[in-house]
Amino acid sequence: MAKKIPQPTTPPRERAFLVGADIHDRKQILSLEDSLAELALLSDTAGVDVVGELTQKLSRPHVETYIGPGKVEELKALVEETLAEVVIFDDELLPRHQRELEKALGHSVRVLDRTALILDIFAQHAHTKEGMLQVELAQYEYNLPRLTRAWTHLERQAGGGGGRAGSTGGVGLRGPGETQLEVDKRSIRNRIAHIKRELEKVEDHRMRYRAQRKRSRIPTVALVGYTNAGKSTLLNRLSKADVYVADQLFATLDPTTRRVQLPGDNTALFTDTVGFIQKLPTTLIVAFHATLEEIAEADLLLHVVDISHPNALGQFQAVEETLKEIGAGHIPMITALNKADRLKDPENARKILQNFPKSVAISAMKNTGIGDLLVLVQEELFEAYTNVHVRLPYKEGALISLFHELGQVERIEHERGGVVMHGRIPGRLLAQFSPWQAKANGHERHRSPEMEDETNTEEEV
Repeated sequence: MAKKIPQPTTPPRERAFLVGADIHDRKQILSLEDSLAELALLSDTAGVDVVGELTQKLSRPHVETYIGPGKVEELKALVEETLAEVVIFDDELLPRHQRELEKALGHSVRVLDRTALILDIFAQHAHTKEGMLQVELAQYEYNLPRLTRAWTHLERQAGGGGGRAGSTGGVGLRGPGETQLEVDKRSIRNRIAHIKRELEKVEDHRMRYRAQRKRSRIPTVALVGYTNAGKSTLLNRLSKADVYVADQLFATLDPTTRRVQLPGDNTALFTDTVGFIQKLPTTLIVAFHATLEEIAEADLLLHVVDISHPNALGQFQAVEETLKEIGAGHIPMITALNKADRLKDPENARKILQNFPKSVAISAMKNTGIGDLLVLVQEELFEAYTNVHVRLPYKEGALISLFHELGQVERIEHERGGVVMHGRIPGRLLAQFSPWQAKANGHERHRSPEMEDETNTEEEV
C-alpha cells in the first residue's frame, strides 16, 4: 500500500483585538460602529481573525497611549483572556503611542494601526512592478519615524520583488560616532530616494501614454468607488475582460484599462482604479500619485456605489472627499448604484436614485441596468455640452483647435498672448479646459499666468 504524502498545512491565522476611539469634535463619515466593522473586514482580508473589540469616548487622544490608562489596563486583561497576538487600532497612532502601548501590553503583543494594516493588504495584493514600488515606498515612509532598532525585521514587509530595504547597497560602514540607528535610517532614506526615481520613470511613461490617448481622441472613463463596491466586476461585464474579482477589500490594486463599445457606434476607454476607503493613509495617497493621476486625467468619472451597504451614502461621501484631495473634484461624474439585486425591495432603488446625481441602478453580477448605464455614459461623453468661457495662450494651440473641432464657438476675441473663447464643449473635455476658465465679467476676467507673462514681455519691449 502506497504511503500517503503529507500535505502542507496552512499556518494558523493570527488572533487580533480591535480598538476604536470616538474622539469629540473629530469629523468622521462613518460611525464608530461602522468603522470598526470595516476594520474587521480589513483584518480578515489581511488574514487575521478578530477575537474582540474595545471602544472609548475621548475628548482628545491620550498623550502617551492614545486611549486612557484605565482602558489600557482593561485592554491588557482582554488580550490575555482572548489570547490575542496583535492589537489593531482604528486610527493612525503616533510612534510614541505604539511604543508605550507595546510596553504596557507586553512585547509579545504587537500593536498596529489602521494604516499599517492597509499597507500590509496592499503589499499582498500588488502584483505589477509599479504597484510593488508604490507599496514599498509607502511602507518605508510610514516605518521610518517608528524605527527604534535594526530594521532587518522590516524586510518581510517590503512590497517589491527585489525591493527589500537596503537592497541598493546595504548598510555600509559606520562613520565616527554614528549609531546603528542613524546608519539604518540613512539606508532607508537612500532606498526611498531610489524608489522615487523609479516611480518618476513610471510617471513619465504614463504621461506619454496619456498624451497618446488624447491624440487618439478616444475619451477615458475612470471607475472610482469605495473598496469592494464592484468596480472590477462591472469592468468585466462592460468589456468582457478578466480582471481579478473577490469579495474582499482591495482585491485589485493595479489599474486596468479596457476598450468598451458605447451606443451610437462610439468607443471609450474604461480604467479600473484602486478602491477608496475612509481614513485613507496620506502615505498611500502620496505613493500612488502616478496611479491616481489616471483618475485626475479622465474625461468622466463613473462612481460605483454598493447600494446594498447600510452606509452607502457615507461611502459615497468618503470617495468624493478623496477625489477632491487628489485634484479630481472638478471632473464630470455619473453614479452606478451597484448590487441593486441585493435590495429586499427593488422599488427602494428608484427612491435612492434621488439622493445621487446622474445615477442609474444596476447589478454588474446579474447584468441588469447595464444598457441604461452605457446610454448615460454616451450622453455625458458625446451629447451633453457645457457652456465655457476660457482664456487660452497661443502656445495651447492644440486646445484652441480642439474647441473649434469638437465644440461650438459662439465668440472669439484675440488678445495679446492668446485668445478668449466663448461657447459650448462636450462634457468630457471640461477637465482639459478647466485650468483656463475665465469669468464672463469683462474687466474682472482672470488672466492666466502664461498670458500675463507674454503680455508683460510685449509691454517691456
